[in-house]
Amino acid sequence: MRLLWEILDAVRDILPIAGTILLFQLWVIRHPLPNLQRLLRGLLFVVIGMALFLQGLEMALFPLGELMAEQLTGPAFIPRQGVEMLDYVWVYLFAACLGFATTLAEPSLIAVALKAQEISGGAIHAWGLRLAVSVGVAFGISLGTFRIVSGGELFLFILAGYGLVLLQTFFAPSMIIGLAYDSGGVTTSTVTVPLVTALGLGLARSVPGRDVLLDGFGLIAFASLFPIMAVLGYAQIAILVSRLRG
Repeated sequence: MRLLWEILDAVRDILPIAGTILLFQLWVIRHPLPNLQRLLRGLLFVVIGMALFLQGLEMALFPLGELMAEQLTGPAFIPRQGVEMLDYVWVYLFAACLGFATTLAEPSLIAVALKAQEISGGAIHAWGLRLAVSVGVAFGISLGTFRIVSGGELFLFILAGYGLVLLQTFFAPSMIIGLAYDSGGVTTSTVTVPLVTALGLGLARSVPGRDVLLDGFGLIAFASLFPIMAVLGYAQIAILVSRLRG
């Protein structure tokens, strides 16, 4: 029954997209849709895939992320119930590893990295770009969990981060700037977001004195910000190394 409701929700979400495409195709472009049967089958696959994906999030990924946060903040890892920030070192390490692993496997990042390598003629290496973005996400999510534990203000972290990004932009090669800014967006996709969100909510529930609504969200902002820094830094280091070799 739950799956049926998920399918209906997916249909509701897909209809505006399909309606917009049909509107422009038939009234503006004024050409019939090619391969109509294939398109309808594709839409059906999208609806079923979205429904199964959302069902899977509810059944596995969200509970898993919250469970890991609860276990890492339990008595086995934190014997005394204080809020000393260093007591949560395993949480920071888990957040970094989770961010790195999920980002490295992110399909949207793989696609962007391969395209960047193809268009740049090999000047930008796909693996190098993926590793740089993954390291940025790892550091960002780890810092985000530190913010939840410490109770720091989210906007201060974000303002400081974007200030550093703007400073890096002035010194980074122009070829990499657009790709770096896009890298922040491609990391927040199907693999990363569910687990990171669940981790933040579970951590906010487990740390004494934290509010789930106020402190549980915000990790995605860190996951979007720090890859920009990492890619800009990767380009600047690559240029420096090439100059030293030359």
